[in-house]
Amino acid sequence: MGYTVALTGGIGSGKSTVADAFAQLGVNVVDADIIARQVVEPGSQALSAITARFGAGVLLANGSLNRRALRERIFASPADKEWLNGLLHPLIHQQTQREIAQATSPYVLWVVPLLVENQLYRKADRVLVVDVPVETQIARTMQRDGVSCEHAEHILAAQATREARLAVADDVIDNDGAPGAIASDVARLHSAYLKYASQAVSQEKP
Repeated sequence: MGYTVALTGGIGSGKSTVADAFAQLGVNVVDADIIARQVVEPGSQALSAITARFGAGVLLANGSLNRRALRERIFASPADKEWLNGLLHPLIHQQTQREIAQATSPYVLWVVPLLVENQLYRKADRVLVVDVPVETQIARTMQRDGVSCEHAEHILAAQATREARLAVADDVIDNDGAPGAIASDVARLHSAYLKYASQAVSQEKP
């Protein structure tokens, strides 16, 4: 497996914006959120199992998964959340490993929202955290998803704390400023990661 940089951050932190900036520099991005959507596409065995357990109320009119409805169901039931994780996590893990193995860039950016919660940071060579204040997370989530402040706070409460993410970080991007500020941070880190990846390859050679 090649050199892997795990990118994480809480909801509304701007992980996708940062990941896109790395992708523009030619870095292969493996996004756990995208994979999570792919494994429950219409016609998949996972979606059939979810519908069998929760009923058609978790489907949209076009037959795809209503993620918001499902999220509300599992928030209210730890047992349902555990069942869902048991179904989806192995599928997501398998597809993630396939995509990382197929990557062609010197290092892979692995985007994992629940990196800390699921203790996946141990599987990465380096951890990059996108950090913003909690108030910014709530405001962005309310604006993006059209949810109440209470709902946004509920989502945050189910995630790792800001402090827990920063505790496992090797690098941090502060994304509370102007959008243009990200580019220089990404360029600087990209240079460093290319060097680290090259050193790792050198050390692997007999």
